[in-house]
Amino acid sequence: MNSLKAYFPWSARIIISILFLISGISKMFPIWMFEKQLVDLGICGWCEAPYFSRLLIALEMAIGVAILQKHFLRRFVIPVTAFLLVAFCVHLSIEMVKHGAMNGNCGCFGQLIPMTPLEAFIKNVLTLGLLFYVYKNSEEHPKGSNRFMVPMFIYSVSAFGMFALFPFCPCENETEATSVVEEVVPVEPTTPDSATQALPVDTTQIVTSPIEGNNIQPAVEEVQPPKVKSRFSEFKSIGGKAVNLDEGKKLVCFFAPGCDHCRETAKELKALAAKLKLPDTYIIFMDEEAFLIPEFLKETNFNKPYQVIDIPKFWTVLGSNASTPGVFYLWNGNIIQSFEGIEGNKFEAAKLQAALEKPYTGK
Repeated sequence: MNSLKAYFPWSARIIISILFLISGISKMFPIWMFEKQLVDLGICGWCEAPYFSRLLIALEMAIGVAILQKHFLRRFVIPVTAFLLVAFCVHLSIEMVKHGAMNGNCGCFGQLIPMTPLEAFIKNVLTLGLLFYVYKNSEEHPKGSNRFMVPMFIYSVSAFGMFALFPFCPCENETEATSVVEEVVPVEPTTPDSATQALPVDTTQIVTSPIEGNNIQPAVEEVQPPKVKSRFSEFKSIGGKAVNLDEGKKLVCFFAPGCDHCRETAKELKALAAKLKLPDTYIIFMDEEAFLIPEFLKETNFNKPYQVIDIPKFWTVLGSNASTPGVFYLWNGNIIQSFEGIEGNKFEAAKLQAALEKPYTGK
């Protein structure tokens, strides 16, 4: 019986180790989702998010390893782990008050294992209980052979590994963090400078139709929404060609190269294009796993002009609270129909088709 009891502390340590290792690994894929979560929570800005995300994931990975060794286990490793869990519990409590206990994914296990704030809170409380048991029933090396450098070395290796596995380009300031990764090609304007301002709706423009006898049969031009300057107007060049996204009908798609839902949306758009003529379509890719873009285009066969922009700018334009995939149907800069994410406002080909076929009524 005593020999069996000796295994209980080790079992608890192994469970805690597995929880932290899974938590850290799940946040890596994709790591930009964790970065976005930190920004949305107001913990840091986009310039700091790459550092915070990697250091926090490295801490979770290091705890998963350090909890299994004895150096400064009771005096440092367990207190740091407990502090992290308490901080998570405070954060989850705030989220439950703001948004509800069962709403959303807390992100504790990234996108791998979605958990509501309440589920995550209960998991953290149980883990704190296991941690307390480990503290009471485990020993660390005696003074003299207890090396603080061991847990610090574990964290250093973990942090180095994170920055090596997920390199990024640091930004110098907030302005640079929102700069578009493209070369703006100067072009002659196709419309007067005032075209970027709201114009009155043309409802009675007459165009000449074939003459029947001596009478000219008038035809009313398609009613169009007024021209406005959209948040997409800064994209002056996509795929190496000059564009004006605020002129006429356009489709603008925001995809992450490694996003499976984005690929499915691109395939649906490709199928829709076989049924009706789509407006000029452009893709804005997030600069995360950009090496997957050729694979994305090959798999979806959705070969449209595209531009790669940095992650901060991507979310600035798409919307900080939005998610991928994003699809926007623009008409003279007006957003007629939009889709984002994979939940309530996810992409639906039938809805887009209805919007494309619906005439503008001014409402």
